[in-house]
Amino acid sequence: MGLLTTAGVASAADVLKNVSFQPLPGGVVDVALELESGSADPKIFATSDPPRIAIDLADTSNQFEARMLSIATGAAKAVTAVEAGGRTRVVIDLFRSAPYESRREGKVLVVRVQNGFADVVASKAPTDPAKSVVASNAVELSSIDFRRGKAGEGRLILGFSGDGANANLREEGGRLVLDLPNVALPAKFQKRLDVVDFATPVESIDAKVQGAGTRMTFATSADYDKLAYQAGSEYVVEISPKRVEPKKRLATDPPVYSGNRVTFNFQDIPVRSVLQLVADVSELNIVVADSVQGNVTLRLVNVPWDQALDIILQAKGLDKRRNGSVIWVAPTKEIAEREQALEDARIAMEDRAEVIVDYIPISYGKAEDLAKLMTTDTLRSQGAGGTTQQTGQSRGVLSPRGSVSFDERTNTLIVTDIPERVEKVRTLVAILDKPVRQVLIESRIVIAQEGFRKQLGARFGITGANEDGDGNLITIGGSLGATDQMVGVGLSNRLNGSSSALPVGLGDGTGGGVVAPSALNRLNFNLPVASPGAGSFATTILGADYILDMELSALESEDRGELLSSPKVITADQQEAVIKQGQEVGYVTLQSSGGGVPTATVAFKEIVLELLVTPRITADGRVFLSLKVKKDNLSGFITTPGGQVPIIDKREVQTGALVDNGQTVVLGGIYEFERNDTLTKVPVLGDIPAIGNLFRNKDRQNSKVELLIFVTPKILVDSK
Repeated sequence: MGLLTTAGVASAADVLKNVSFQPLPGGVVDVALELESGSADPKIFATSDPPRIAIDLADTSNQFEARMLSIATGAAKAVTAVEAGGRTRVVIDLFRSAPYESRREGKVLVVRVQNGFADVVASKAPTDPAKSVVASNAVELSSIDFRRGKAGEGRLILGFSGDGANANLREEGGRLVLDLPNVALPAKFQKRLDVVDFATPVESIDAKVQGAGTRMTFATSADYDKLAYQAGSEYVVEISPKRVEPKKRLATDPPVYSGNRVTFNFQDIPVRSVLQLVADVSELNIVVADSVQGNVTLRLVNVPWDQALDIILQAKGLDKRRNGSVIWVAPTKEIAEREQALEDARIAMEDRAEVIVDYIPISYGKAEDLAKLMTTDTLRSQGAGGTTQQTGQSRGVLSPRGSVSFDERTNTLIVTDIPERVEKVRTLVAILDKPVRQVLIESRIVIAQEGFRKQLGARFGITGANEDGDGNLITIGGSLGATDQMVGVGLSNRLNGSSSALPVGLGDGTGGGVVAPSALNRLNFNLPVASPGAGSFATTILGADYILDMELSALESEDRGELLSSPKVITADQQEAVIKQGQEVGYVTLQSSGGGVPTATVAFKEIVLELLVTPRITADGRVFLSLKVKKDNLSGFITTPGGQVPIIDKREVQTGALVDNGQTVVLGGIYEFERNDTLTKVPVLGDIPAIGNLFRNKDRQNSKVELLIFVTPKILVDSK
């Protein structure tokens, strides 16, 4: 049980003397307020933002001088007690909203705080509606006063025109912010208060209208502790310099002397007389052993008396032991022999003490692991299948006569030792057997794809025939097939007795139509847009002895895609967790054995989305993540003599990061940009301005792929 006590004289009807707390199983805490007479009628209420429980003790003075009693158990964070306006308010700060109940035990008021839950504040104690923090009617800020306390703290005192102001004090953006919803701020107070001359952690206070209420922002110059309380129509914010815990001294550290300074100048004076002088200066009782004899010569100028005492003892081979206000001085050897004798006596008493057996159930850990902490050489395992025993020299918290066993089936420690050592084992188990905190890891893998493609193509052809004065037939077309067809018709005309090879078109044998080369055979340049769905424009000109074919085609396409994968996994602190989802792709491999015919076997390759993570919760509530995130994708197959082998695109991040609880971080990303420009053309003709477009094919393709991996750890809170 944590306990802080103070003493003083009370002038009010009742006095708050002590505040203490008692942790109970399940994260429950009993907060005890010890009153001198118990006549005070407490008014208890709770707030959810910030979460706290307030106890008002009317006509009660405060003798609990400590500003804060730290609890840090379950939902309870700390207890503070302040006195103002003839009353004392005790505030129980909470980590989260929690139900509570109160009871009286004589002169002690006990408030039991449950472990808490997220949204509801339930109260079984009588409440005072007049002190409700939620105001039904707006009030006005009537006064602002700033003072300096005795310990250098800055105290802002706000006066309201009525009760019921709802105050929300919090840290935001490195500054302290006080919001007063539904509290009107008169124009005369809408300004900056410069309080740097008060020599407190507060430098200035800005007061301004915020929506339907008031906001006050504190600028501070150093680390601070804050305390706020409300009494009637007054609200007090107290900002004090942050207390620095004194550094614990080690046995190897040099001594620190703080006694009153003395000056000694003696020649051959008995040691016992010098020790008497030291006793007079220090106002302590010094007991000197009979074996302390001899004289000493010393000259000490303006040194602390405790340092002078150490110098005298070292000079004469003496040592000291202090118990309260009594210092025992004896030769070093004599003190060592006495302490060794006491230790031998203690060991002898332990050897004669009765050995007991205690059974300690283990809730969250393994009994075997805890047994190894007690001793490494004396260990017995009692399981369902039998008992194994290993004996030897005991170590750890056990005595030489002690041993520890564990029952694996019931997860119980069986401790055999003297009562004092058994109690130490129970204390150690109570410290170590705690529920392991859990972490929810949410990972999001985002693959964003964006593509653009623009294509331009053309087809062009001239087909014709002409006969010169010598009877030579000249033909032109897009292919030898076209010219061969026209030449064949001209040859047929001459064989039939015609004086000319023209016309090169024939009837189809049925008396109608003219047979001409097909359109594809008439094309001199054939580079259209190959993609389906392309737009095209075509024209054909039929002259007296020629055919001109021309076609332009174009296509423009855009595509955007986004793939989101969100694996989640819950694991215990410092325990590795793996979650994966995907498929296994089989492929054939050939294995030769002894020069014979190769044997075909099927092998499988995983193509998965995988999250492998090991969280470690730090003492300040953050999470260090050691993780590996992998995203595979099957892009195709390679054909080999033994079969087809899969081609796998791998995206993987393996790293470690320190992250705040609930914070989302980007672990890594990959950005790919690909641009392809393809130009196909007829030499020379494709370079002619404007007309050259009829002899070109252009294909421009851009693609972007971006991979981002986000991770959010969340420490799970046990709501039991």
